[in-house]
Amino acid sequence: MQTNESGIPTGPIDREPLDYPAPGVYPDTDRKAEILTDVFRAAGVELGEYDDRIATWLAQTADWSTFAVVTSWVQRAAQAGTEDAR
Repeated sequence: MQTNESGIPTGPIDREPLDYPAPGVYPDTDRKAEILTDVFRAAGVELGEYDDRIATWLAQTADWSTFAVVTSWVQRAAQAGTEDAR
C-alpha cells in the first residue's frame, strides 16, 4: 500500500493500514490533528468551528486505522477533483 509522508494511504485500501511509520507505532493525538489539518488545507477545505470540533474529536478518538482511512478519503477526493478539473 502506497502512503504519503504522513502514513496516509494514497490509493484504494484493501487491508487495514497498520504501517505508520512502523507496525505497532502510531502518532499521538496532536500529530493526528496536524495530519488532518494538513490534508484539509491541501484539499482546500475551509473549516468552521464545528468542523474543527469534529476534526479534533476524530483525532482524539479514532484508532490509527480508522483515522488513516477517513483522512485518505479526503485526500483522494481532493486529488480526484484536481484531476477532473484538468
